[in-house]
Amino acid sequence: MSKIYLDPGHGGTDSGATGNGLQEKNVTLAIALKVRDILNRDYEGHSIRMSRTSDTAKSLAERTNDANSWGADFFVSIHINAGGGAGYEDYIYNGAVSSNTGAYRDKVHAEIMKQVDFTNRGKKRANFHVLRESAMPAMLTENGFIDNAGDAGKLKSNAYLERIALGHANGIAQALDLNRKSGGDKTYTVKSGDTLWSIAQAHNITVQQLKNLNGLTDDIIYPGQVLIVSS
Repeated sequence: MSKIYLDPGHGGTDSGATGNGLQEKNVTLAIALKVRDILNRDYEGHSIRMSRTSDTAKSLAERTNDANSWGADFFVSIHINAGGGAGYEDYIYNGAVSSNTGAYRDKVHAEIMKQVDFTNRGKKRANFHVLRESAMPAMLTENGFIDNAGDAGKLKSNAYLERIALGHANGIAQALDLNRKSGGDKTYTVKSGDTLWSIAQAHNITVQQLKNLNGLTDDIIYPGQVLIVSS
């Protein structure tokens, strides 16, 4: 049984970064809850613990102490960036790490980039507390810039948050080699040249049903994106 620790950044009196009518603490919690729900819906062989499931304050030490005492196998801290840039990036500790740490991060990074059209700012390393003090492989994701109007517009879309969460969930599942539930949702990976119409026709559903299954509000899809085609 793999133990997954999800850490929505900030919370309570700590709003995190702010911009364009958004607070980081709210967006990170929304993404983390969706990651939890997708993992529980689509995969088996795991348990999930979260540093918070509501708008509460938790110190950095409380988060890593909780994960360490629980014996988590993978720590994923979810954040939103700020500071004048744009796009997605993620981090592992810049000191000594296990070989699994880099391998796990690579899988999550790849799956997130399949789902989103954020600029890919790459895979980085830093001396963040949650990466340094966690006793298990750990990574921190930065999902767009809250002070960038383009990124913030995406973060205001529930459907886009679903895409971010699906990338996290599928990456975590690959990293920990989780089994997809039998009889669960069937998926299709978008290929170059595909359209919603062609995918819907191939799976005997309507375009609107396809959009509803995936929380899509427009007709834009991307090669490598994983779509639910029946449930």
